[in-house]
Amino acid sequence: MTLTLAPPRAAAAVLTAALLVPLAACGNDAADSESGTQATPLAPGASAADLTVLAAASLTDVFRTAGAAYERSHPGTRITFSFAGSQELAAQVRQGAPADALVTADTRTMDGLRADTGTPEIIATNRLVIATAEGNPDRIDGLEDLADPGLKVVLAAPEVPVGRYGQKILDAQKITVKPVSQEPNVRAVLSKVELGEADAGIVYKTDAATAPGKVDAVEIPDARNAIAEYPAATLKTSENAEAATAFVAWLSSPEAQKILGDAGFQRP
Repeated sequence: MTLTLAPPRAAAAVLTAALLVPLAACGNDAADSESGTQATPLAPGASAADLTVLAAASLTDVFRTAGAAYERSHPGTRITFSFAGSQELAAQVRQGAPADALVTADTRTMDGLRADTGTPEIIATNRLVIATAEGNPDRIDGLEDLADPGLKVVLAAPEVPVGRYGQKILDAQKITVKPVSQEPNVRAVLSKVELGEADAGIVYKTDAATAPGKVDAVEIPDARNAIAEYPAATLKTSENAEAATAFVAWLSSPEAQKILGDAGFQRP
């Protein structure tokens, strides 16, 4: 048998390629290590999934950050969020909208969907503030000032969680406010103040924080405030039940709780 030896250059090229293969295989791990994100392998029997999550409007910014973090650590999973007022999300669920998980801004809305969801878990809490134009030109100090007929105050509609919370604290202090409009979600209230279409509005603390340089937030003392609770649950109609369950569970993980905390949400 005659053995044909590769020319020295060819042999070197083969050796170089052989050495590069294991290095390339380690490349992603190194990048994950440098970024501080550890890729989580799929559970045995689990498959990658495209998840649709219905989420309260007040979660818009923080969930975009959380979703990106989740996708980085769960390769193959993609998350699409649909943000709206909790009452609108509930209507979508009842109408059979295709989705995998639901996160509302109150337990009342979630409790009304018991036949459609798995067991909900509170993932965060929030509090209310009074949003004013930057610099608070009307010198609004507290809830009583919102009763001034010279002020244009905007609130969320009564069926919206933040509207219900707001009315609850106003009623507790026997303060009557006549809003110039009632909006379908908290972001619509915030927008009215940002655009100068209203002098003040009651929003969540985390929403006011998304508009630095555009609105000021007047704190409401805890004794006169309301605590908003955010429950998350899978939907029974989900076609990706395992992946949906994993995402909902992740929302209570240290990684997700840090993201929520950095955005101003509080732990349950």
